[in-house]
Amino acid sequence: MIARSLCLLLGCLFFATAMPGSAQAEDAIRVLLAQDAPRIQVSAERRLAVQGAGGHERVFTDSVIIAASSDGTWRLNGEVLSGTGLTLSADGAGLTLRVGQGIESTAAPLVVDGTLRILRGKGSGGLAVVNHVDVEEYVKGVVPAEMNAAWHAEALKVQAIVARTYALYQRQVNREREYDVVASTLDQVYRGRQGVDRRVQDAVESTKSLALTYHNEPILAAFSSTAAGPTEDAMNVWSKDLPYLKGVDCPFDANSPYYQWRAEFKLQELEDKLGRQGFAVGTIANLTPLTYSAAGRVARLRILHSQGELVLRGEDLRRLVGYGVIQSTQFEVESIGTTVVLSGRGAGHAVGLCQWGAKEMADLGYRFDAILHYYFPGTELKTVRASAQLSRPRPSSPF
Repeated sequence: MIARSLCLLLGCLFFATAMPGSAQAEDAIRVLLAQDAPRIQVSAERRLAVQGAGGHERVFTDSVIIAASSDGTWRLNGEVLSGTGLTLSADGAGLTLRVGQGIESTAAPLVVDGTLRILRGKGSGGLAVVNHVDVEEYVKGVVPAEMNAAWHAEALKVQAIVARTYALYQRQVNREREYDVVASTLDQVYRGRQGVDRRVQDAVESTKSLALTYHNEPILAAFSSTAAGPTEDAMNVWSKDLPYLKGVDCPFDANSPYYQWRAEFKLQELEDKLGRQGFAVGTIANLTPLTYSAAGRVARLRILHSQGELVLRGEDLRRLVGYGVIQSTQFEVESIGTTVVLSGRGAGHAVGLCQWGAKEMADLGYRFDAILHYYFPGTELKTVRASAQLSRPRPSSPF
């Protein structure tokens, strides 16, 4: 048992009482902050409690360091631990997390509310860090990370409701795993307390518990930056036939800096990445759009190469080359040599909410509810208790 091991090794004093201020499980979202981390450091403003098996706790007055070794063991402040998980909480204050060098998720300190669950990976897989945080505090951490907090208050309310809805949907479909959402663009970006100002707090608190629903259940509330034309049908992007994720006209986002763009990437890099994905691709001679969606985005491409041809989805090309390079699938191929040059419009998958469209609509005087119903037709805004059990599980998210 973890608690027994800690007591024997550290001679510690444990308390069986729960730390105040932590999020109750039924009201919490589980956010994956880091994975495969070799070393993490956690500190608190006042006191820090480390909880092992059986609910026993040890209280620290400063920080703790938890490290995973290549031999599969893990340590707390240098002492070997048994078991597979620890829970860290603070006495009514935030927790500051620092993740070891080379970890993708949290290179800089991150201050979060709630508790941190530290899980040891199998073998030498390192550590996973999961933030159990109240739904509303989670939404406050998403809004300024996904939208400019200086935008119109109605646009910030839109983002708050979409972020809350998305989180509730993912919590329902991911009940069997250790986390509900990832704190990155794999789900929606979450940065804890960073960027949370009065405007963000007002947007979240004024829409508290509001979620978009279809048949009384939270929807898959997809969003992206800039549609630059009609939004996209989810069937064309993720092969999901959802009545509330059908394309709508979006003439509102022409002021987005991503409305038009150009991109370049090396042909050799694409060949290498296709090879690593298991595609038998020789030297690429040509790359041309083959089919388009109804909204005018590239659905499939034909890649001619020295060993034949390969038909690839437009979204798969974005994934291979990089979402930050190819901003959307609404592009044309300008030229192909050793370098491929694309010209395009928009940013993101374009399913659901267009964030720049929401901004412009808010600036034009539209209320948050009108904006949401425009981009998610057929949905209803309802107060959804975070602890409510939804009636049936849904399939996993496509992104």
